[in-house]
Formats: sequence, structure tokens, C-alpha cells
Amino acid sequence: MLLTKPHLSSSPLASKPLSNSTSSPNHVKSIAASPSSRHSRLRISATSAIDSPAATALSRVDVLSEALPFIQRFKGKTVVVKYGGAAMKSPELQASVIRDLVLLSCVGLRPILVHGGGPEINSWLLRVGVEPQFRNGLRVTDALTMEVVEMVLVGKVNKNLVSLINLAGGTAVGLCGKDARLITARPSPNAAALGFVGEVARVDATVLHPIIASGHIPVIATVAADETGQAYNINADTAAGEIAAAVGAEKLLLLTDVSGILADRNDPGSLVKEIDIAGVRQMVSDGQVAGGMIPKVECCVRALAQGVHTASIIDGRVPHSLLLEILTDEGTGTMITG
Repeated sequence: MLLTKPHLSSSPLASKPLSNSTSSPNHVKSIAASPSSRHSRLRISATSAIDSPAATALSRVDVLSEALPFIQRFKGKTVVVKYGGAAMKSPELQASVIRDLVLLSCVGLRPILVHGGGPEINSWLLRVGVEPQFRNGLRVTDALTMEVVEMVLVGKVNKNLVSLINLAGGTAVGLCGKDARLITARPSPNAAALGFVGEVARVDATVLHPIIASGHIPVIATVAADETGQAYNINADTAAGEIAAAVGAEKLLLLTDVSGILADRNDPGSLVKEIDIAGVRQMVSDGQVAGGMIPKVECCVRALAQGVHTASIIDGRVPHSLLLEILTDEGTGTMITG
């Protein structure tokens, strides 16, 4: 039996009821949210003198104090975050993610950021007169498109994220899969139709260990080369999962534009908060997990099979979703366990 966590809205102290999951009770359970006593204390202390600066300060101190066990648990542990979607397009959400990463680094965690950049790629393709092409949701990447992908992901998006982390007080190091042979690519099975869309053949994390040991934050663009030096665009979810396995990460987090895995795809309130590998495979088999969620689930399952302790698919549209997932027992999405 797996425990579940009450689902949060965008406010860290808010909760909302959840529907019961229809999946096997041996692997997943969804429960209705109810305010915990500690959150009740926070509300009482803050609302007893709502205009009092002292009450506001006390509420902040309470939150920091409650985070201590989570900070102690994850101190010195590596967490890999795949960054993309709405959290990358919205300046407000981007600032939230950057601050979360820097905070996690400051309290002793070792974050690694792996990013995509689809909207930026589309924008620059149009600037050079190339219409973006997709097949079954995957980008068709011919030679010209691959040049633009590499320029945008490695030269623009990656360095912009590095700069933002540095401005927020962290120390970031920008890399791509080509650097120090971090990722070696191979053509995807659909290479004839998709062009230079690759898969991860292997990861050599040697270059990452001294970076994270020094307290720096690696920021990785998912462009890599094969054995011949040919560049490939690799799915950022897949790359993040393989990197997490290679560095022995404690946790893999995929920021998405959905709340997580739903027991009923037509019911946003049926969020599955925690599930094991057997349970999520059953959901895929039953058709409860479909479409774009399948490759994300497969990425998480593969990472767990290679030693990552937990993998979470979280809602990147929620401000500070990283902190909520790591430093509270409520979380913001679905956690998959081995």
C-alpha cells in the first residue's frame, strides 16, 4: 500500500479535495485533503493579528522550521529537474523555478537542471523562413532545423538560464550533451521520418561530479553527438531520466503543463499523488495513462529501474512547485516510486 499526499493549489497552504483513484488499491491511493494541525497553527498565528508584522514574521519562521526535516533528508543529495513547458514561457514562473533552484542549492541540495526550449526553437525557425514540422507530436529535424536547434538551445536558452541563476545568487555552469561526451546519441528508430532526432546511447557523468561537488548548478541542453560527431536533438525528459540514473540522483522531477497523472483523464480532481511502478504500468495497460503522458511515465520508470529513488511528474504552472514537492509532504503532482 502506498501513502498519498493532499493536493495543493498554487498556494502552499491551500488544499482541495481529491477523487478516489480507480487504480488498484495495492499500488495507488487517492485521499481527500484535510488541513493538518501544523497548517492550522500557521493560519491561527497569521490571522490572529492579520495586520501585524510580527504575525507575518512568525508565519515565515514557522514555514522555515517545518522545512528543516526535509532539508536534512535531502542535504547532499542530487536532484535532477527537467525544465520546460509553461514554466519556461512565463517570466513569473521562470523566476519562481530559478529562485527555487538557488534556494535548494543554498540549503545543501545538489540540483541539476536539464532543459528543452521548443517555443524558442519554433520562433527562430520562423525567423529564418523555416516552417516547424511535426509528426505524431515529434519535431521533424532536417539538417537546417538541427543547426537552428543547436544554436537556440545551446547558445541562447542555455546561457540565458545560466545568467538568470547567477543573477539570483547561484553559480551555474552551462553544458550540452556534446561537452566532455556527457551524452552520446544514436538515431531514433524513426530517423527516416524524423531526421536528426536522437536517443541516449549512454551518459558519461564524469564532468558533472566536480561541478556539483563544488556547489555549482549544471544547466544542460539536450543536444548531443553520435560516434561520428553528427548532432542530434534529444527529448529533454528522456535525457533528464538518463542523467539522473548516471549520477545516482535521489530524485527526478519533470516539470509539465499538467497536474500529474490522473486516474480519470476527464476529471482534473482525480490526481494520483503517489504510485509504484507496477501500479503505473497497470494504468498504462488499462488506458488510463495515454498520449504525451506515456513517454514521461516511461522515462520515470526507466530512471527508477536504474537506481533513482523517486520520480515525480509535477505541475510547473504552480509557483514554487519544486519547493512544494521537495520541502513539504504535500507535493504538487504525482510521485512514482520503485
